[in-house]
Amino acid sequence: MVFHPPATIISKVGDAGKGKCALPAWNMLLRGFMAGAYIAMGAALATVCVTGTAAFLGVGVAKLVLGSVFPVGLVIIVLTGAELFTGDAMFAPMAAFKHKISWAAVLNLWVWVYVGNLIGSLVFAYLMAVGPLVSVSGGTATATAFGVTAVNIAAGKVGYMGGLGLWSAFCKAICCNWLVNLAILLAICADDAIGKIVGVWFPIMAFVSSGFEHCVANMYFIPAGLLTMPSLTADQVAAIGPKLANLNWVTMWTNNIIVVTLGNIVGGMIFVGLIYWISFKQDIQA
Repeated sequence: MVFHPPATIISKVGDAGKGKCALPAWNMLLRGFMAGAYIAMGAALATVCVTGTAAFLGVGVAKLVLGSVFPVGLVIIVLTGAELFTGDAMFAPMAAFKHKISWAAVLNLWVWVYVGNLIGSLVFAYLMAVGPLVSVSGGTATATAFGVTAVNIAAGKVGYMGGLGLWSAFCKAICCNWLVNLAILLAICADDAIGKIVGVWFPIMAFVSSGFEHCVANMYFIPAGLLTMPSLTADQVAAIGPKLANLNWVTMWTNNIIVVTLGNIVGGMIFVGLIYWISFKQDIQA
């Protein structure tokens, strides 16, 4: 098992960022689509696995279960070369810090990958909302226990209201992408598949279990709940409670994704990219 020193890792990140920004727009979009779907796969698995867990094992262990299965999405992305916006929040700026690309190229990559991530997440959310999240009988769809969990998660994620609420979401988003990009650095650190998987798994498990906010994951979590919501029974609506009233396609953006995206950018570009570039700049240029 081979491990690269920090300066080598940071140099590799900058080179990779340059390569990503050189892709044609259609390829950025396509790779972004795949990454959005893969993150959604991990989020869907986490939704299923956490259903009913808290009642038997407690809230903390339920969070651990949620976090333990979610990383499968980023593992697939790292091993198959898909493009994830939150990772590119570090990759592309690192290339710009090394003066290998312009900041316009950074923005171009971000836009196309972000759109691709959104499309991929929405497609998989739809597949889940007409699949495992509902039970169809006699032409009528009724939300399953997994569907109720999906709606509960979505309703919770649009609960960031007012200045304090949005600030909380922003800070959670910083913490999230700090850990996500540390996971990517650990994956780059190893040359073999097992080393990459282990490197990704633990930081991602930490971010999900801690309740941090990831914009691409939320592009699945919130739409999955929204698409499942019409299938709720009256009893299921009553069980979820008043927070359901805040769940709609507008609050998805205003109460979560916009501010979480900004926080993710800060977490990846500043707390990982810029800090590591400053720390190891002399070693890289030596």
